[in-house]
Amino acid sequence: MDKIEEVLTRGVDTVYPTQKALEDVLRSGKKIRLYQGFDPTGIQLHIGHMVGLMKLKQFQDLGHHVIFLIGDGTGQAGDPSGKKRSREKYLSLPELKKNAQDYVKQASKIVRFEGDNPAEIVYNSSWLNKLSLVELLDIANHFTLQQLEERDLYQERKKQNQDINFREFLYPLLQGYDSVALDVDLEIGGSDQMFNMLAGRKLVREMKNKEKYVLTTPLLTDSSGNKIGKTEGNVIALTSAPNDLYGMIMSLPDDVITKCFEYLTDIPMEDVEKIKTALKNGDNPMTWKKKLAYELTAILSSKDEAKQAQEFFESTFQKRALPQDIPTLTIPVKDSMTIRDAVVLKGKIVASNNEFRRLLQDGAVEMNGTKVTDLNQLVPDAKENTLKIGKHKFLKIIRQ
Repeated sequence: MDKIEEVLTRGVDTVYPTQKALEDVLRSGKKIRLYQGFDPTGIQLHIGHMVGLMKLKQFQDLGHHVIFLIGDGTGQAGDPSGKKRSREKYLSLPELKKNAQDYVKQASKIVRFEGDNPAEIVYNSSWLNKLSLVELLDIANHFTLQQLEERDLYQERKKQNQDINFREFLYPLLQGYDSVALDVDLEIGGSDQMFNMLAGRKLVREMKNKEKYVLTTPLLTDSSGNKIGKTEGNVIALTSAPNDLYGMIMSLPDDVITKCFEYLTDIPMEDVEKIKTALKNGDNPMTWKKKLAYELTAILSSKDEAKQAQEFFESTFQKRALPQDIPTLTIPVKDSMTIRDAVVLKGKIVASNNEFRRLLQDGAVEMNGTKVTDLNQLVPDAKENTLKIGKHKFLKIIRQ
């Protein structure tokens, strides 16, 4: 496939109004303005965000004008996407700005902000916080209550008798207005952002009398639908130290290997298909997971650091001589269990929760070669995991 076909199909869920319509624009030679927004509700961008960042980079490499939007304005409203209930706390503008202070540095591991065709950085508080009452009412005038409440997540909340905060109703309007303020041709976002992005498409059409395309990217999830990014209690941050990043990738479920190759790397798609076929034919997932961990560590750090991280993983985990009589704990495939419960209640290799907490604070607990820091971290979804407690205690956890 050529670069245009790849940017419109690789790691893409849906294109509105159609893929063909956007493809025609791109093949005409027109350079478009496009953006993706990132609300700074936390201080770290993680590999779940990387799906969109890779897509921005692909458009950037094709010469299009990429805008990296930090949603310190929309963040004040609180995006309801994916939330089964209203938030208990909404962040203030100062809190959001503080969270976002390193966002550009983190995103720069993938998107270029200097040099050839640099991405533009914008903060949507610069226009949303200046909207007058009349302007906000004019935006709201383009929507009906019925249009807003038909959103799936609101319908689900109604069935569960959960409140729908009217503050959340404003979120699609505010995100939609970003497209008007930026005068963009295209917005990129996860498939869970479809409603918000289509609200922007409606506003651009009615307020700017022009077309705005929407490209949704698939969410990075395992076979059970659990999001990958903030996984097993740990954030797989873009700024993770190479050894930690490599180890956390190795702890991912086997069923996300090919998704990660497609969404998060730039290896040719024909190679991704070969990997998919090899896994279906019974290849050891560990082989391909190591390649994935190397590729992602090389992208987010460097090839030298990726090589060193791989050597570290192999020497401290794979090649380490484990005791012959290592105890084994078997748990059901779909069960969620904290590491603490696995070693205290089930495996009984740590005497108490207090002792486990002390070991954790001393950095003496490792899962698959990576230090455990969260008291409530879950056992990874991989079929087999090896836990090390202190210098001499081990526990193999098998899902079946």
